[in-house]
Amino acid sequence: MSDTAALSTDAPAPATVREKGRLMSASEIERTLVRLAHQIVERHEGSGNLGLVGIKRRGVPLAQRIAKAIERIEGKPVEVGTLDIQFYRDDLSTNGARPTVTPADIGFDIASRDIILLDDVLYTGRTIRAALDALFDHGRPRSVRLLVLIDRGHRELPIEAQFVGRVVPTSSKEIVEVKLNEVDGSDQVLLVERLD
Repeated sequence: MSDTAALSTDAPAPATVREKGRLMSASEIERTLVRLAHQIVERHEGSGNLGLVGIKRRGVPLAQRIAKAIERIEGKPVEVGTLDIQFYRDDLSTNGARPTVTPADIGFDIASRDIILLDDVLYTGRTIRAALDALFDHGRPRSVRLLVLIDRGHRELPIEAQFVGRVVPTSSKEIVEVKLNEVDGSDQVLLVERLD
C-alpha cells in the first residue's frame, strides 16, 4: 500500500478533504494495466522467469490483474505473491514515522527470479524502501523492478518506478485515492485535496 493510500482509502474520507476530480475511470485503469503487462513482457523477453509481488493492500489486486493480462499474452501463468506491510497511522508525519513490516510468506520462491514489485501509488518512496527490505529477507531475486499505477512525485528517497501507469504531479495538500473493486467495490482513481 502506498504512503497516501493507507491514510486515504482504508477509512471514510474525513470532512477536511474535498474531491478535486477523477484521474482514471475503470476502463482507463484496465487499459493501463494491459499496456503495463505488454511492457513487462517486452522488457523481460517473455514471462518465463517472472514473479509478481503485490504490496498489500492495493498492490495485490494490481499484481493479480497484471498476471492475468500477461497470461493472455504469453499463454502461461505467472506466479503472484503478497508482501504485507502495515503502517502506523501517522505515516505521513514529518516526525519520522516508519512502516512496520509484518513477516509473512510471499507465496513462492523469489530466488534468482525477475521480480516485479507492485504498488498503487508512489509518493515519498518510504513504502518501497521498506518493501525492498522485506523482499530481500525472503531471498535474493535476480532483478527487482517497480510497477506503480500512479507516480505522484515528492520523493524523499532515490526510488524510481520502471513501469508507471500515469504520472500525476500533485501538491503536498493533494492526495491520490486509488480504489480497486477487490478492496473498495469500485475501480477509479481520485484526486482529493486537504482543506486544512
